[in-house]
Amino acid sequence: MELGAFSVSLNVKDIQVSKAFYEKLGFTEFGGNLTDNWVIMRNGDTLIGLFQGMFDKNVLTFNPGWDPNAQPLDPFTDVRELQRQLKARGVTLQREADETTSGPDWISVEDPDGNSILFDQHR
Repeated sequence: MELGAFSVSLNVKDIQVSKAFYEKLGFTEFGGNLTDNWVIMRNGDTLIGLFQGMFDKNVLTFNPGWDPNAQPLDPFTDVRELQRQLKARGVTLQREADETTSGPDWISVEDPDGNSILFDQHR
């Protein structure tokens, strides 16, 4: 089961303050849109997303179809296939992808400690 690129999506109070803090740790802006209150930051192979007002808590994020440089992987495991495999393994999904479609969609699960895990396919 190939999950794609991994990042931690952080729920932040002030996107500008958080961005400045992570820049002091050596992270640089990699993607996103500050005017929409989200930015992806990178330090080497480490990716974090800063999100103001989008999530209730921090989220572990996987992006099927992307490598750590946000470049397309081909082939890759579609989020709908991940959904089928997770369900077959007895994992309860919080949100399911539409099996009748293709392309971008997302699923989410919660681990036993209440941590959210997002599988967010952009292609």
